[in-house]
Amino acid sequence: MSIFDGLGKFGLGDLAGSNLFEEEKKKEEAAKNPAAAKTEEELEAEMLLDKKYKCPQCDKEFTSKIVRAGKAKLIGTDIDLRSRYEHIDCSKYGVILCPHCGYAALPNFFNACTTPQLKLIKENISMKYQAKAYDGPIYTYDEAIERYQMALINALVKKGKASEKAFICLKSSWVVRGKVESLDPEKDAAEIYKLREQEKEFIKNAYDGFVNARSTESYPMCGMDEYTVDYLIAVLAMWNEKYDIALRMLSNVISAKTVSKNLKEKAQDLKEMIAKEKKAHEA
Repeated sequence: MSIFDGLGKFGLGDLAGSNLFEEEKKKEEAAKNPAAAKTEEELEAEMLLDKKYKCPQCDKEFTSKIVRAGKAKLIGTDIDLRSRYEHIDCSKYGVILCPHCGYAALPNFFNACTTPQLKLIKENISMKYQAKAYDGPIYTYDEAIERYQMALINALVKKGKASEKAFICLKSSWVVRGKVESLDPEKDAAEIYKLREQEKEFIKNAYDGFVNARSTESYPMCGMDEYTVDYLIAVLAMWNEKYDIALRMLSNVISAKTVSKNLKEKAQDLKEMIAKEKKAHEA
């Protein structure tokens, strides 16, 4: 028998099964586990801050969202060195975009434009750019992909190095992959297929760019040493079914005396994976 039995006579029978202290119980559980009481968007927004920048192209000030230092908890790393964090995809916040003129770049390249490059950006992008506001509490995956597209077209227009364009393509593939992982495999099958094709295109271009950069540029390259770049080329080559090239890159990493233990172990694991894929492909 419920303590609210009899409420039916007042037309409130649907409330007869109410739990008297349900709200207090929810508050107690929320106090024990604050994260459980918040949405994923709220948890992500708490890890962000709006950082001020001055655009080297138009000299105007603006803010761009970045991840607060020490806030994101690392939970793993993909084979292509994409880091995974709890409650946030940090890859979404890897581009600085001026909302006034459309100049965009990865953080390491944002203030590295030469005067001739800025002139090219002004003539080919800024004079045509139609501003878009990114004023939500977080960047959605679609917004993050747009921002990477802007960084990539800026790198192309300014005649940036192959390594810069390759690194943007690599990080773009991470964001596309993140969006795929956020979707329902059954309900969003058509969209997932299109995104997977887009991811493949970014991976192909990242591979082409790093291979070119390896023979024409010096190290460090996008903050990476030669062995990290060789490892990445091996991963991208494998995904492009260029197994012999992948194995050759890995041999450079595995045989090097100065490479880190962690990277060498990753290279050895990847070598075994490639051997299996190559065998299956040739069967």
